Amino acid sequence: MTVLKTNLIRDIRTRVAGVVVGQDVVVERILVALLTGGHLLLEGVPGLAKTLLVNAVAKTIGIGFGRVQFTIDMLPSDVLGSEILDQATHQFRIHKGPVFTNLLLADEINRAAPKVQGCLLEAMQERKVTLGGKTFLLPAPFLVIATQNPIEQAGTFELPEAQLDRFMLCHRLHYPTADEEKDIYRRQLNMGLRRQEDGGAVPKSAFDMIEDQPVCGVNELVEMMKQV
Repeated sequence: MTVLKTNLIRDIRTRVAGVVVGQDVVVERILVALLTGGHLLLEGVPGLAKTLLVNAVAKTIGIGFGRVQFTIDMLPSDVLGSEILDQATHQFRIHKGPVFTNLLLADEINRAAPKVQGCLLEAMQERKVTLGGKTFLLPAPFLVIATQNPIEQAGTFELPEAQLDRFMLCHRLHYPTADEEKDIYRRQLNMGLRRQEDGGAVPKSAFDMIEDQPVCGVNELVEMMKQV
């Protein structure tokens, strides 16, 4: 059983390293959070591949992935979902938001107003969401990885203590080294073009390098969680 866990973790890290240059420590932190049921807060300036990294991990493990870009004009319903009127039946029905997934990336969480930040408190602590007076359990496993910009940047709101308490780990990302930047340039130059159906083309990005075939699934993930 221990061999199974070690091999899978090695395969996950190798697959992610093929997409994201460096950041091996961050991959380790994500796996720690995932296997222990904690949530992770990543802090760093824009452009450090935080979104790419989380996306690559989710597809490598083969779990549900959702992303929410937090902005100043967001509402809690943009994250949790809402109760909407069905014009055909004239009855209210529940529309579930992007929080109903296994791994939720809350991108730039500190750019949203405190009211929106607070809507995740119940989900992160109790793994459930209340909509229209009804309580819905979130998929299991459930993990929130939030990214935030440094608080001194314009347009940010400092996360309150109650919100910070929901995170098990906080990791601060830094710029890649000179050698890592050269490696990024080489990879980008060798990616080529992605052809469109209309005959056009666009340059490929690192997101195109993420393989759709996962190295493990939910069952293997749960088994690793049991071992931990």
